Amino acid sequence: MSSSTKFLTLKTCDDKKFVLDEAIAVRSQTIKNMVEDDCVSNVIPLPNVNSKTMTKVIEYWKKHSEEGVSKDVLMDFDKAFVKVHHSILHALILAANFLNDKEILDMMCQEVADRIKGKTPEEIRKEFDIKNDFTPEEEEEIRKENAWAFE
Repeated sequence: MSSSTKFLTLKTCDDKKFVLDEAIAVRSQTIKNMVEDDCVSNVIPLPNVNSKTMTKVIEYWKKHSEEGVSKDVLMDFDKAFVKVHHSILHALILAANFLNDKEILDMMCQEVADRIKGKTPEEIRKEFDIKNDFTPEEEEEIRKENAWAFE
């Protein structure tokens, strides 16, 4: 690699383009593999990621790529980063999965686990706007079949 900075253009599913330093973009294993396999032309399409989500991902990548940032500053950044509406959380998990960014994926999945922990099914449905599509009878049947989980 030469010492000159190389830039990549990422294009989201809603046709927004992001020009990014390659050193930052390769935090995504998907993009890194494309670069290493020489599959990168002018623009890298990200068909599974919208611009709003990509903006958040890039914000994370840039912060975690900064020189000399203390662990405490990164921890505070990460704490604030996950405090988003569940729809954004969901979009970030899907994006991190598509981009193969284990760091973001693990952090977002941990946030979902933390939000679910100790809650009843009703509270979880409320937290994530999930409609209960079981009849009371079906729900009771499921509880009986899975009684071991409630012991």
